[in-house]
Amino acid sequence: MVVFHRVRVVILLLFVCGSLRDALSFYLPGLAPVSFCEKEESDKNSDVPDCKVNVHIKLFVNRLDSVESVLPYEYTAFDFCADQSEKRPSENLGQVLFGERIEPSPYKFSFKKNLDCQSVCLKSYNTEKTEDKAKLEFLKKGMLLNYQHHWIVDNMPVTWCYDVEDNQKFCNPGFPIGCYVTDTGRAKDACVVNADFNDKDTFYIFNHVDITIFYHMVENEAAGARLVAAKLEPKSYKHTNLEKPDCTGPPMSLGNKFNGDIKIPYTYSVKFVVISCLVSWDKCLVTPLVVYIHTNLNHFIMNSLVIVLFLSGMVAMIMLRTLHKDIARYNQMDSVVSSEDAQEEFGWKLVHGDVFRPPRKGMLLSVFLGSGTQIFIMTFVTLFFACLGFLSPANRGALMTCAVVLWVLLGTPAGYVAARYYKSFGGEKWKTNVLLTAFLCPGVVFADFFVMNLILWGEGSSAAMPFGTLVAILALWFCISVPLTFIGAYFGFKKSGIEHPVRTNQIPRQIPEQSFYTKPLPGIVMGGILPFGCIFIQLFFILNSIWSHQMYYMFGFLFLVFIILLITCSEATILLCYFHLCAEDYHWQWRSFLTSGFTAVYFLVYAIHYFFSKLQISGLASTILYFGYTMIMALIFFLFTGTIGFFACFWFVTKIYSVVKVD
Repeated sequence: MVVFHRVRVVILLLFVCGSLRDALSFYLPGLAPVSFCEKEESDKNSDVPDCKVNVHIKLFVNRLDSVESVLPYEYTAFDFCADQSEKRPSENLGQVLFGERIEPSPYKFSFKKNLDCQSVCLKSYNTEKTEDKAKLEFLKKGMLLNYQHHWIVDNMPVTWCYDVEDNQKFCNPGFPIGCYVTDTGRAKDACVVNADFNDKDTFYIFNHVDITIFYHMVENEAAGARLVAAKLEPKSYKHTNLEKPDCTGPPMSLGNKFNGDIKIPYTYSVKFVVISCLVSWDKCLVTPLVVYIHTNLNHFIMNSLVIVLFLSGMVAMIMLRTLHKDIARYNQMDSVVSSEDAQEEFGWKLVHGDVFRPPRKGMLLSVFLGSGTQIFIMTFVTLFFACLGFLSPANRGALMTCAVVLWVLLGTPAGYVAARYYKSFGGEKWKTNVLLTAFLCPGVVFADFFVMNLILWGEGSSAAMPFGTLVAILALWFCISVPLTFIGAYFGFKKSGIEHPVRTNQIPRQIPEQSFYTKPLPGIVMGGILPFGCIFIQLFFILNSIWSHQMYYMFGFLFLVFIILLITCSEATILLCYFHLCAEDYHWQWRSFLTSGFTAVYFLVYAIHYFFSKLQISGLASTILYFGYTMIMALIFFLFTGTIGFFACFWFVTKIYSVVKVD
C-alpha cells in the first residue's frame, strides 16, 4: 500500500503544469478577469485603469443543441428576441467547425442594478399564415427534442442548477426552451419541475428567466468588482398585462392543435449577490467552466491509471529479463563449435536474414506512417498546451483551431517519414508516394466531412460550415500542407536509406505452421485490448463533451492517459512481435501496425454501444451524422495508434538484432 500511495503521488506531480498559473501569479489567455463598477463609481474614478468604465454587463447567446439530436441551431432560428443593433463577435476556426454561433442578446443590464420583470419583446403568430405556422412548428419541435439555450456572461456559462437525487444539486450549463406534456398526461423533461404543467398534449415555453449574478469586491486593488458566477432559473408566465408585465399568473402554454393568434411575451429579472472570497479570483468562482464530477470518480480514474502503469511495468520487466537471457544464450552459443550444440539455435535468431525483408504493400504502409506521424505530433503538442491551460474551455474553439493549424504545418514530418520508410522498403515510385501522403488520408477525412456538411446544410443547422470557410480550409490544405509534404518528401528521398543491423537473404525463409495465438488475426485482436482498457474511462467523458454537450476540462488526466496509451501500445506490440519472431514468423511490419491500430476497432465498437445505450438521438440525419463523424475519429485514432505500434516494434527489432552476433 505504501508503494501504491507513492506511485499515486508521482502521478499527481505530473499535474504541476496545471498549477503553474497560480505559482507565477498570471492569468492564461481567456481567463484574465474583468473589473466592473457602478455608474457613479466610474464617474468618480474614471482615471482608474482597472475599472475602464465596465458598467454594462454583456450577455451573449450561443447555439442551441439537444441530447436527442446531433443538429445544433442558431439562436435566431427559433425566432427568439434578437438584438440587431450590435455586431456578432468574431469567431475563430474552431468555433466555426464546432458550429458555435455567439451573438449579442437583447437582455441588457448594468452592474449592481437589480431589475424586476423587464420586458424584452413580444412575438405574435397567426396560425393561418404559412410563415408564422412554420415558425411555431419549429419552436414546438425544439421543445419536443429538449433543445437547450447556452448563454454567456463575462466569458462564463450561465448555469441552471436544480435538485436531483439524494438532495444533491446539479448545475447544467444550459437551460431548455420549454417542455411538453404528452396526450397521456406524462410530463417530459423540464415539465416535471412544475406541477402547473398538467394540460395534456400541450407545450410550455420558458419565456421568463430569473438571472442571478454573483460578484466579489476586489480588495487591495483599484475600485471594481469581478463576476464569479451567473445562474438563472427558467420560468413560464402567461402575462395578463402585456404592456406592463408583472411575472405572475398561469404558465405560458401552447396547445398542440391550437389555431388562431398567439402572443408570446419574453421577460427577465436580474439580481446581484455579493460574496466574500479570501482566495484568488479564479479560485473564487462559484461556477467554474466545468460540469462538476464527484470526487470519488477522480479517485477511480487515478486508481485505474495506477493499475495500468503497474501492469505495463510488469510486462516491461518480464520482457527485459527474457530478452537478457535470450541474448546472453545466443552470444554464448557463438563460441560453441560442435555441430550438436549449434543445432540448439532456434527462435528469433533464425529469422535474422528475413526480418528486414520489405513488406507487401509497402507504399500504403509508408503513407499510413507519414499521416500517423503528423497526427501524433499534432496530438502531443495540442494536449501539452491544453494541459498548461492555454486551450481551456474559456477559449472557445481554441482547441480545434490549434489542432487544425498544427496539422497543416506538420506536412513536412509526414512527407519525410513516408519517403524515408518507403525508400527503406525498396520503393522507387516516389511521385506516387508523396501524392498519396498528401492526399489519401486527408482526402478521405475531407470527403466524409463534406458529406456530413451537406446534410447539415440541408437541415439548416448552425454546424454547417459556410462556403467561404470551406474554401479557406481547402486553401490551407493545398497551399500550405501539400507543399510542406513535398518538401519533407524531398529530404526523405534525398537522405540515404535506413541501415539495418543484419543483411537480408535473397531467398525468403519458409515460415512454419503457426499455433492459434501466433496467427495474425488472433494476435491483432488481442493487441488492442490493453491500450483500449487504459483509455475507455476518458473516452466516456470525451464522447459526453461531443455528443451530450458537456464541457471537458480534465486535460491533465487526458495528457497522462495519452502518455500511458503510448506505453501500452508500444508494450503490447513489442510483446506480440517477440512471440511471432520466436515462432519464426518474420512478417512483423504490417502486423505491428495493425496490432496497436486495432484499438480503433474497439473504439468504434464502444462508440456504437454509447450511441444505443447513452444517447437518445432520433432521426435519420442525426444518426448518419453521428456515425459519419465517428468514422473520422476512428480513422484518425487508427493511424495514430498504428504508427506508435510500428515505431515501437521497429525500434525493438533493430535493437535485438544489433546486439546479437549473427553470421
